[in-house]
Amino acid sequence: MSIFNKIFGAKGDDTSKVEKVSYLNWIPLTSMEELEKIKEISKTEAVLIFKHSTRCGISSMVIKQFEKLFTEEHQKLKVYYLDLLNYRDISDEVGFTFQVMHQSPQLIVVKNGVSVENASHYEITNTNLSRFI
Repeated sequence: MSIFNKIFGAKGDDTSKVEKVSYLNWIPLTSMEELEKIKEISKTEAVLIFKHSTRCGISSMVIKQFEKLFTEEHQKLKVYYLDLLNYRDISDEVGFTFQVMHQSPQLIVVKNGVSVENASHYEITNTNLSRFI
């Protein structure tokens, strides 16, 4: 291999590609019944709900940054993904049930059936996930 290829990589050289492991396992939030399940699960562990608008540039940037926050220690966190555009009625119910004003994007942390923390927009990326393990 030439010095040029060592510096810039040869075309077709896959040795420089590193597959990124994702420690975030999204759970789709697509029904009202799942809200009851979230409240039940939250009696024994924290549950996170990420409300995302697929048409919002800020939401798209924040979700990518949020995913990067997850390390191996966070892999067992329950994280629900709510598509606001397709499930607006569920989003409204999340706000009512957990007494949180609607924002987008928004992260809501539920423990013992109530919201214990919520953040919106870029504040989401400042969330200390380790607190909820």
